[in-house]
Amino acid sequence: MLVLLGIAVVVLGFIVRANPLLVVVAAALVTGLAAAWTPGVTPEIMAAAFVATLAKLGKAFNDNRYVSVVWLVLAAIGLLERAGLQERARIVIARVKAATVGRLLFIYFIVRQVTAALGLTSLGGHPQMVRPLIAPMAEGAAEAKFGALPDRERALIRANAAAVDNIALFFGEDIFIAIASILLIKGFLEQNHIVVEPLHLSVWAIPTAICALVIHSLRLWLLDRRLKQTLAAETAP
Repeated sequence: MLVLLGIAVVVLGFIVRANPLLVVVAAALVTGLAAAWTPGVTPEIMAAAFVATLAKLGKAFNDNRYVSVVWLVLAAIGLLERAGLQERARIVIARVKAATVGRLLFIYFIVRQVTAALGLTSLGGHPQMVRPLIAPMAEGAAEAKFGALPDRERALIRANAAAVDNIALFFGEDIFIAIASILLIKGFLEQNHIVVEPLHLSVWAIPTAICALVIHSLRLWLLDRRLKQTLAAETAP
């Protein structure tokens, strides 16, 4: 029963909102040490258990680390923002009369999901696309119809812009056969003696991606409806 202390560490870590990576590593170490502990155990045995647990963590990370991290060009994005990229994005989208927050985010959802399915995951993202372009454009579409936005609605629009990028990428990238998530799943299954071809994983990711598109399009329609009801009621007087 002592090995269940690792679960308690996970729960406690999430309650105090600690770094998830530190929580998971701490839970693994606690579980490994608890599994090795018995009454009268010597410090040498516990030290060996600690080292063995670290070795298991390192091996699991190395076995599943197929694709390296892509570094983002944050400096270039910062210079573009300083030059007025967000302001220009608001002005351009405000001129499109048919644009709404939901329609704009729906178009970005499709583009993000299709490019992710082709392996082009770096074309989008929060720092290089959502923050400098998509969120300001969505805010501009709302401001063109309802005027100045309250802080609550502005935060809601930004949150939905970030959610669109997350969901489209999450359910679109698995369609690409050589993406890190597919290789991670394949590596994990092989560790448990389950052989699955990456192509089969990619094919079965397509229905899930389509469902995500349909479900989130409904959520964006509801977002437009909510903004219309809330902001129209506030601007009516």
